[in-house]
Order: sequence, then structure tokens, then C-alpha cells
Amino acid sequence: MPTKSQEPVFQLIKSLTRTEKRHFRLFTNRAGASEDLKFLLLFDALDALDTADDAAVLAQVPSLKRVQLANLKANLYRQLLASLRVYHAGQNPDIQLHEQLDYARVLYNKGFYQQALRMLEKVKQGARQAEMPHIVLLALDFEKLIESQYITRSLKDRADTLTAEATDTVAHLANQHALSNASLRLYGLYLKAGHARNRADHEHITAFFRENLPPQVHSAGGFFEKLYFYQAHVWYHTLDQDFRAGYRYAQKWVDLFESAPHMKELQTMLYIKGLHNLLASLYNMLYYSKFKQVLNTLEEFAANQTRRSSPNTEILLFQYLYTNRINAYFLEGRFTEGLTIIPDLLEQLERYKPQLDLHRTLVLYYKIASLYFGSGEFGKAIEYLNLIIQHKELSLREDLQCFARILNLIAHYEAGDDASLDYQIRSVYHFLGKMDDQQPMQVEIFRFLRTVGSIAPHQVREAFIRLRDKLIVIAATPYESRPFLYLDIVSWLDSKIEGVPVQEVMRRKFRRMK
Repeated sequence: MPTKSQEPVFQLIKSLTRTEKRHFRLFTNRAGASEDLKFLLLFDALDALDTADDAAVLAQVPSLKRVQLANLKANLYRQLLASLRVYHAGQNPDIQLHEQLDYARVLYNKGFYQQALRMLEKVKQGARQAEMPHIVLLALDFEKLIESQYITRSLKDRADTLTAEATDTVAHLANQHALSNASLRLYGLYLKAGHARNRADHEHITAFFRENLPPQVHSAGGFFEKLYFYQAHVWYHTLDQDFRAGYRYAQKWVDLFESAPHMKELQTMLYIKGLHNLLASLYNMLYYSKFKQVLNTLEEFAANQTRRSSPNTEILLFQYLYTNRINAYFLEGRFTEGLTIIPDLLEQLERYKPQLDLHRTLVLYYKIASLYFGSGEFGKAIEYLNLIIQHKELSLREDLQCFARILNLIAHYEAGDDASLDYQIRSVYHFLGKMDDQQPMQVEIFRFLRTVGSIAPHQVREAFIRLRDKLIVIAATPYESRPFLYLDIVSWLDSKIEGVPVQEVMRRKFRRMK
């Protein structure tokens, strides 16, 4: 049986919209008749298949030979990319600017130096407007090449002017790269391990942050210098669990786009990522009214029929909308109602899976499992937790791996699965030992679950109260509150003590929060 191919050319064909396919056919016809172009025959054959299968392609198009397929696929891939580049050029300023650079090169090669310089001036103006100093620098380098070889008489003191422009652009670009590097590395730390686990983590993260970030961004800095500065602060404060400070910088991130509305269209993904990080900070702060306000902004942006759409944008909107819709259900204590969005979520998750990063997939699985747990459907919660636990890539989101196992333990207890509970406890102990991540909260839960089977029925409630009191003390300790961000174990204990569903406890908290 043929298996679903991961061949780039097949994936690319399957991602095309109807208008993109039509444009491709027109694009290939630009040089005249195309009936005999073999890569077009291959395109039609692959487009008709649900899964890539060379045998099916050859059976469908007898004129193609097996030995030709590799070269034909490579040619088809290049033609598709060339067509898409032309099709989407109007929506991507960098493509247009690089095209103008190419035109300047053509004019230069033909000896039309003044025309080339005028084209390069247009490139610089467009690149500055789009906040793309790297393209400005390319244009400046080309200008210096022309001016150093030919007497163009373009401007008096041209050498000094170009030198000053280049020096200023390089300074901005160097600062931008330094800030983006720091932001990226802090984000990488978050993806790997999550929030700071202890004082040593805090000191390591803080030392890196102070070594690589200036105390403030220069007022003359460009859009991206400010953006990366705010991003780095968001990641740092998120890692350090200072959500109030993270909220302030996430708001600055979003406000930066509000002060330059045209950048929402040019850098849509960074705008909605800013909204998502603002929502994450508000969720961790339990600031519900502001959370709903920002979520409405994200929902309205997604529903706006006039906004620019692209597969990248739609994938990010899918992730961020569903993550924060589920978080809203958590805050409101409406776990059972939250289950209504899962079928649509899973359908879209399957659609976007080839393009979706593993980190977001694992987060969505944990969110789904938590909804089922809060709704009392412990078997379904275990099913989705296992999708995280069984994943072998342990270098990604170590914290999520840890807390998925803790929630899995509690779900097995709630499901009454005593036969496997002891095995689960030993398995989690072994895992956390390897990860060097045993924390007081986890240890207390293990102790409780190990002994709860031997506690007399009339003493169970008192045992829950003792565990709750211990965990409240632990949660008040700096850096020990981290586990409670992933698992509201205190609300679960309250539900066991009071004999009510956990979502009822959460609803009471929500009413006090409003």
C-alpha cells in the first residue's frame, strides 16, 4: 500500500489554492504552448492523487518514464516556487524590493548607471518604510560599487553621504540583530524547560538577560529594535514567572503595532503573536476582564474579511484562538461547555499538522486533556495525556512532559484505576529522576497517592485537607509556584474535600474574580 508522501513537491501541490493553481497554469503558458511540457503532466497527475505514489503517476501518464521522475519533480518544484513568488509578490514587500534590486543589476550590466542609481534610491525608500534595513544595506553596497567605478555626477559630496548612510544603517542593523538574538535565545530556553524551576535557574537566566540586553531601547531605534527589545523582556519575565512585568512588555509589544498600523499588515504574524503573549500574561495573572477584552480583539482580527490572509497567518490564528478560548473556559470554570469546541479543534489540528510545530501540538493536547479532566471524563484525559507522554522528543517542553505525568497520575486515581496506579507512580518517579525535576509539590502528591489506598474511608477527607494545607505553603514559596501554573491541584483538592465537581470550585473562584 502506498504511504502518504512527505515529498516537498507533493506537499506544495496539495497546499495550493484554486487561484494559485490557475495562476501556475497561466505562468507556465507565458512562453507559448505548454501541452508538451512534461512537468505539467506530472503536476496534473500528482494533483489528482490523495497520496503520492510513483506507480500511480506512471500508470496515469504512460509517456513519463520512471528514470525521468526525479528530474521532473525537481523542475516542477522550481516552477511552482517561481509561480508562487510572482503570485504573492504584491503581498510581500521584501519580494518586490529584491526584484527591484535585480532590475538595478540588469540596468547596471547594460551600462545605464544613472537609471540603476535611481532604482536603488527607490529600493532604499521602500525598505526604510517597510523597516528592512538589511535591504537598505544591500542597496547602499550596490550604490557604493557604482559610485566607486564611474563618474556619475549624481550628487555633490556623494561619498560622504553614502558613508554616513551606511554607517547609520549598519549600527541599527547590528543593534537589531543583537536584540533579536537575545530574544530568540530566551525563547529557546522557554521552549526547552519552561518557567524557572529554582534560584539557580533565575540567576542563570538573569545573568544572560543583563549581559545581552541594554537597560532601555534608544528612542531613535527602529520598529524592529523596539519590537525585539520588548520580546526579550516578555520571554525573560515569563521564564522568571514575573507575569505582571511580562504583561507590561507584552502590552508595549501590541501598542507598538497600534502606533504603526501599516505594520499589522506587513508583519501580521508578529502582531497576533504579541496579542497571544499578552493573553498568556493576563491568564497567568487571572486578570479576566482584560483577558476577555484582548481575546475579543484577536477574534475580531481573525474574523475581519479585509485582513490579509496567508497559510502562516491562518495556522497561527488557529493555535492562538483555540489555546485562549480553552483558557477562557478554564478561568470561567466551564470545562464541560469547553468540550463542545474539541471536534472542530481536532479537525483543524489534523488539517494543519504538516505545518504545525510540535511544541504547539503538545500544548493543545495538554489543554484538551485538562478540559476532559475538569469535566470528570478521566479516561479521555488519560488518552490525550498519553499522546504527550509517549512522545520521545524530551528536549522540548520538559515542564509539559513532567506535568502531563502528574496530571495522568491524578486522572488514574480519579478513574479508580488502582491496578495501574502503583506502576504509574514508579514510572513518574523514574522519569522525574532522569529529568532532575522532583519538586516539593510532586513529592507530596506521590506520598499521598501511595498511602491513600490504606486510609480508612472516614479519614480520607482529613487526608485531603492535610495535603491541601501543605501545598498552599509550598505554592507561597518563590519558584515553587511553577507547578500550579500547569495544574490547579488546590482546586481539585477543594473539590474532593467538599464533594463537588472541580469545575464548580473553579466557577466560585471566577465569580470572586469578576
